[in-house]
Amino acid sequence: MLIRYKKAYEKIAMGLLSFMPNEKDLKKLQQTMKNYETEENWQLFLWKEEDITGLIGVVLNGDRVEVQHISVNPSHRYEGIGKNMLKSINQIYQDKEVIPSEYTAAFFEKCDM
Repeated sequence: MLIRYKKAYEKIAMGLLSFMPNEKDLKKLQQTMKNYETEENWQLFLWKEEDITGLIGVVLNGDRVEVQHISVNPSHRYEGIGKNMLKSINQIYQDKEVIPSEYTAAFFEKCDM
């Protein structure tokens, strides 16, 4: 299930974010985390079953929700977690258009979203 990010999950979230190709640099990763913690329109969610295995980050922009980040722990990939996170985001923001960023567009296509 999708849960909202809390500061207590910072290390787990940073680890998952670091799997994104555009978040390899530590300073960039720290800035991204700061944005999710301080910017009201940046929202970060974690996928939790027994453990936290995935992360999805969005930026709210009017009637659109842009999926900036989507990442799944490599040992839990190909289990449908990424697709389930996208479905959950679509449910949470059902009154808005959920769109990909340039970094998540290929995954959206793979999921037929």
